[in-house]
This record gives sequence, structure tokens and C-alpha cells, in this order.
Amino acid sequence: MEATAKATFVRMAPRKIQLVLDLIRNKSAEEALAILKYTPKAACEPVLKLLKSAIANAENNHDMNVASLYVAECYVGQGPTLKRIRPRAQGRAFRINKKTSHVTLVLREKE
Repeated sequence: MEATAKATFVRMAPRKIQLVLDLIRNKSAEEALAILKYTPKAACEPVLKLLKSAIANAENNHDMNVASLYVAECYVGQGPTLKRIRPRAQGRAFRINKKTSHVTLVLREKE
């Protein structure tokens, strides 16, 4: 039995989110919440929201025990890139790529 939560089109580069996901992989749900709460990274905010959503899904939709949950899988994929133009000197234009991410988090119960 597993509970899943997905966040799509998160306005953050996948590399930045991957650093945070590596911190919480294979940790218990409570420990992962504490890590995300006290880690000074901008990516912690959407991942914390996603983890709380996955815990709520496990509790309400699958009748799982919250105390025995752990982060079984967490991964991030690249979403569409927003392409923007920045004006530069002498009439030139530089491209700015604003990357997005699709984050997936899977919780399971410990046996």
C-alpha cells in the first residue's frame, strides 16, 4: 500500500529541488517534516507542502498509520521551460530560461 502526491509546474529548477529530495529520501515522515522545516533552501517550501499532502492522502484515502510512514520514493522531472527575453546593450537580446519541475513523492508503511 502506498500514497502518492504530485506537484506539477513548480516554478523552480529541477536541480535545486533534487538537492532537497536527496535529504529526505528513505526517512520517516516525521523526520522528513523536521528536515524540511529547518533546511534553509527555497525548494523546501513546495516539497514540504507536497509531503503534507502525501501524508493527508495516506491517512484519509488509504487508512494508513501516519506514525509508520516513510518516504519510499521521491523524484523530480523537468517541466516546460518558460522562455523570456532580457534587453542588453546595443539592441541585443539575451534569452532567459525559467525552468519548471514536476515533483512526485511516494509514502509507504513500514512492515
